[in-house]
Amino acid sequence: MKKQIIACKLDLTDTEAQQFWPIYDQYAAEMTKIMDRKSEVIQEYAANYTTITYEQADACIQGRSAVEESALRLRLKYIPLFRKVVSGRTTALLFQMDWRLSLVIDLQLAAEVPMVQP
Repeated sequence: MKKQIIACKLDLTDTEAQQFWPIYDQYAAEMTKIMDRKSEVIQEYAANYTTITYEQADACIQGRSAVEESALRLRLKYIPLFRKVVSGRTTALLFQMDWRLSLVIDLQLAAEVPMVQP
């Protein structure tokens, strides 16, 4: 669905689209692996949040931080790759949409995952 939303908002020429979508698909595949790890971290936390130990809490924080860092590094890696095939404005729009869609997903997850109780 994310790809459909992005496709609707980007005004790509046929030539740009031919070059852009393979790069986007590669980016999305790599980001999916990172988000799969994020899901694992959240599931580990959700399974233990009522009895979470110091070590489990630390692992959760470290795991989530590593996921966020990996996602940022991936975005930074792909900025110049997208810039080779589309304008800077189009690249900026792509990443604005990507970040916003990620925030929506994060907000939905946050609403479903209970907080640690002190």
